[in-house]
Amino acid sequence: MSWEQWFSDRVAEREAAGLRRVLRPRGAHDPVIDLAGNDYLGLSTHPDVRRAAADAALTWGAGAGASRLVTGTLEVHQQLEDELAELAGWPAALAFSTGYHANLSVVAALVGRGDLIVSDAHVHASLIDAARLSRAEVAVAAHNDAADVARILTANPGRRTLVLVESIYSVLGDAAPLEELAAICAAHGALLVVDEAHGVGVVGDGGRGLVHAAGLAGHPHVVVTVTLSKAMGAQGGVLLGPASFREHLVNAARPFIFDTGLAPASAAGALASLRHLRAHPDLPAVIRTRVGALADALAVEAPAGAVLSVPMPSPQAALAAQAAILDEGVRVACFRPPSVPDGISRLRITTNAGVPDADWARATEVVTRIAKEHR
Repeated sequence: MSWEQWFSDRVAEREAAGLRRVLRPRGAHDPVIDLAGNDYLGLSTHPDVRRAAADAALTWGAGAGASRLVTGTLEVHQQLEDELAELAGWPAALAFSTGYHANLSVVAALVGRGDLIVSDAHVHASLIDAARLSRAEVAVAAHNDAADVARILTANPGRRTLVLVESIYSVLGDAAPLEELAAICAAHGALLVVDEAHGVGVVGDGGRGLVHAAGLAGHPHVVVTVTLSKAMGAQGGVLLGPASFREHLVNAARPFIFDTGLAPASAAGALASLRHLRAHPDLPAVIRTRVGALADALAVEAPAGAVLSVPMPSPQAALAAQAAILDEGVRVACFRPPSVPDGISRLRITTNAGVPDADWARATEVVTRIAKEHR
């Protein structure tokens, strides 16, 4: 069998199972109301953010030009790191070209062969890949089960251990028991790595995130990863922790050392979004109001963050509902295996504080009506 035939067979299998994914280019002036993307605060198209990104490109060029350890560390990187660390309540921050790279770095730079990783069953693919890359032993804990984490740690005394969780999970939208997990990690000498991709900019006082809201910012057994591609409306990732943590990453994190620095336009756009959030700390409240009302209308549990997950009876039903919603001018996402940890297909509806009230009302009416028809 040729490789071309092998590729074609895999595509056909996914098509038959309702699991084929297709790239659909979006135009610059797309009239569809977007409830599928992760631009939770609507800041990616805010005039101040656009202008900051454009000005940075004109000032620095299209890219950083090199690894940050060569000539790719720019003033805008340092400003972004300092101001994000201040917002989230941490001593230091380090920016990466993507959130995926940040998660690869925090795991692979801290543990290796002979060490232990305790991973929540629902963590993001980037943390799963990071655990594999590290070559450490991996134990998967039941989702949001602090007692199971404690059981695993008790059975593995004296080992260098990371516990991997998300503050708010992207599929079910539920929040991790961070205070309990931090206490367990402290008791066992483990380090809790919290992915705040869906927390910062969305929850907590002024969008400072769930870690800050739990009083864990600066905790000696906690470090945090943040993405700049969701509430900040740009691209990139950031790790937050003590100054010594940052210094270690600069010298040990391969996705940082061997990658070109975060593009200046993305860094400046994220910085402008961050400053807009600080000037408008009420923005996250819009998300909470909208997602709560939509959850009530769909008769599902309200999430802790901005993403509402609506279970569907099959991948085919989810795809049909998604297509019908798009036909009426609204875009939602669709989660199907293997992207969902529990094997249940879902519509994934993103709450966007930047959508005008009239558009939001029309979009929620369409989504509610069609989702109910297909459930």
